[in-house]
Amino acid sequence: MGFAWRSLIAPVSIARFFQIFLTCTAFSLVASVNGYSGPYGVWCMFTWCFCFIVSVLIVVLEMTEVGPRLPLSWEDFTSAFAMLATLMIFTTSIMYPSVFLASPCSGHTCACKGSATAMSILCFIAYAVEVGLTRAKPGEISGFLSTVPGLLKVFEAYVACLIFSLLDNNHLYSINSGRQWCMAVFCICFIITVLIIVLTIGRLLTSLPLPFDKLLIGYNILAVLMYISAAIVWPIFSFKDYPRPPNCDNYKCPWNSLLGATFLTYINLVAYIVDLVYSTRMVFFTTPA
Repeated sequence: MGFAWRSLIAPVSIARFFQIFLTCTAFSLVASVNGYSGPYGVWCMFTWCFCFIVSVLIVVLEMTEVGPRLPLSWEDFTSAFAMLATLMIFTTSIMYPSVFLASPCSGHTCACKGSATAMSILCFIAYAVEVGLTRAKPGEISGFLSTVPGLLKVFEAYVACLIFSLLDNNHLYSINSGRQWCMAVFCICFIITVLIIVLTIGRLLTSLPLPFDKLLIGYNILAVLMYISAAIVWPIFSFKDYPRPPNCDNYKCPWNSLLGATFLTYINLVAYIVDLVYSTRMVFFTTPA
C-alpha cells in the first residue's frame, strides 16, 4: 500500500481539508452548548458529523491509494458525495439559524451557535468549490456523476427527500387522491433516480438491457411529464378551500409544509427539464473530441 503524498497539495484535497476542519468546528461548537435539541437540531448535527466522517474517509483512502482500487467508480462516488454534501450543508446553514437563532439570544451560547452557522456557510462554499473543481468539462471523458446530468440526479434525489420530510408532517400526503398521486410521482422518480446513482457508482450500467444514454433520456421525459402533472395537481388539492390559517407562523404549521412542498415540486420540475436538455445534448449533439 503506497502513499500519494502529492495528492495532499492538489486543489481538491485542500478543499477537502477545509471541509473537515469546518464541519468539525461546527458540530463541536454546537455540542459544547448542547444547542441541537429537537428534530431540526439533530438533523443539523447529523449533517455536520456525516460530512466530516465521509470527507475524512475519502482523504485517507485517496492518500493511501486504496479508493481508486475499490470495486466501484471512485470518481463517481466522490462527485456524488461532494454534490450531496453541498446540498446538505446548504440546507443546514439555512435551517440552523432559522430555528436556533430566531429567538432573542445572547451570551456564550448564542455566540457558539452563531459561530457554528458561520462555519457551516464556509463549509458549504468549500464543498461547492470541490463540485466545481471535479465537474467534467465539455468534451472531457469522465464519470457520469461528475457531469451536469449526473450532478442534477443527486440534486433531484435530495429535493425529493426534502419533500418527503415536509409531507411526513401529519401525513399530509394521504388526505385526498390528488395528493396521493403526487406522492406516487415523488416516490417513483426518487427511486429510479437513486437507482441510476447506485448503478453508476457500482459500475453496473453495462448490465442494463438497453443503452444507458437512451434509457436516461426516456426516463427524463417520463419524469418531466410526471412532475408537470404533480405541479398542476398538488396546488389544487392542497390549497383549494384551504386558506392560510391564523397563527401559522412557525415551521410546524401543516399549511407551511404544503407550501414548502409546492415550491420544491417546481424546483425539481425545473431540475428535470434542465437534466433532459443536457442529456439530449450529450447524446445527440456532442461530437467526439
